[in-house]
Amino acid sequence: MSHEIKTRLLVVDDEQSIRRLCMTIGTTLGFACAEAESAEVALSRLDTETPDLLLTDLKLPTKSGVELLQQTKALLPHTEVAIMTGHGSIESAVDAMKLGAYDYIEKPFRVEKMRLLLQRMAEKVRLVTENEFLRERVSTEENLDGIIGTSANIQDVLRMIGRLKDTRTPVLICGESGTGKELVARAIHFRGALAQTPFLAVDCGSLVPTLMESELFGYEKGAFTGAIKSKAGLFQAANGGTIFLDEIGELPLEMQAKLLRVLQEKEVRPVGSNEKVNVDVRVIAATNRDLEEAYRAGTFRKDLYFRLNVVTVQLPSLRERRSDIPMLTHHFLGRYAHGAQTQVSAAAMKSLLQYDWPGNVRELENCVARAVALGDGKLIDVADLPPAIRTEQPETSGTPLQDAASLSTTALAEMERMTILRVFEQANGDKALTGKMLGISRATLYRKLKRYNIPVKPDPDVQESDSQP
Repeated sequence: MSHEIKTRLLVVDDEQSIRRLCMTIGTTLGFACAEAESAEVALSRLDTETPDLLLTDLKLPTKSGVELLQQTKALLPHTEVAIMTGHGSIESAVDAMKLGAYDYIEKPFRVEKMRLLLQRMAEKVRLVTENEFLRERVSTEENLDGIIGTSANIQDVLRMIGRLKDTRTPVLICGESGTGKELVARAIHFRGALAQTPFLAVDCGSLVPTLMESELFGYEKGAFTGAIKSKAGLFQAANGGTIFLDEIGELPLEMQAKLLRVLQEKEVRPVGSNEKVNVDVRVIAATNRDLEEAYRAGTFRKDLYFRLNVVTVQLPSLRERRSDIPMLTHHFLGRYAHGAQTQVSAAAMKSLLQYDWPGNVRELENCVARAVALGDGKLIDVADLPPAIRTEQPETSGTPLQDAASLSTTALAEMERMTILRVFEQANGDKALTGKMLGISRATLYRKLKRYNIPVKPDPDVQESDSQP
């Protein structure tokens, strides 16, 4: 993951020495730290920097720390705010806690006391973000097709989405083809404050070069042959919402320059028009290319790269998150064999786990859809998989492979047990939530919990038949 996953701390104090001390403490905790000398400067940075933690002095040059607290909470309700105060202002600091401050600390403070305060604040932010995202995953899973996985690197992506969903910060999503870049872009948009505004996805690689400018920025009547009436471009259509520019690296240099002007000036000029049109659009771009290498080679504008690369979300390839393959497979089975209770043989699952998946999650989905179409509806076996997957051998294996039929079912069962246990713990023991995240019925979940001796609290609403094998 990129470094932006760090907890972000903003320190607000008119004394530079205090700001630097607090930032040093934050840096030792691994935080990304920023500073502001007044409430006004801090507020101007909230939209673009979106701090997780805000540490402010109670007494500031114009607006007070309490006023900054109130305005911060109104804009960023999940940002935790702590107040620094002198001995004579403790009563005001306590009042600030009633308005939503996390805690207060007296000046002069001991470094260790400040360190513990920041650690506690960061832990609260982490827990709130993860719990909120678990709930949102379930409520929006059907509309967004779900972002499935419990591996550490995909959980990092989920946390980034949780942080970015309520900001208008440009985002660059990087990853191989088939890793789900558009899915992440949709999650950022539809799970946040802009969910009710337009979301437009544009495949830059499929735009016809001669029509690219008119498609993106619109055109006036008579601008060219066939322009019998004016038409708004995609940026205007996305006004107030989000435009997702997929495969941004495919744009020609001339169009990159025009896109840069749009991002800088927040206005477009339709083809054939002398008038500019204001647009307020959040831009999320995606690429499977190395844009840093591209701008060094002269095929991508350096200034556009840095304009887009404010926050980077790096999506892992499927071979980097193999532990998610069983969960993804069952998710796609639920989509293509809905209600059929189709199972995957141990040998077939072994083949899926060993394959390198150059096409990533998209290739796995196509593989499951093919197996469902060709299989008997009851069991997917090795013969139902594409030939490349059946014959794939892991390059990193140091020992000869056993025949697929002799695969240890104990190893596969342990993988399934660990997956269920991890999701069950993330859902805080909520069985309904666990079942939805795993894509299995409640009855199936109960059977597996019993099979793997995973302790659960009795559920009076569940009939005894649900727990039978």
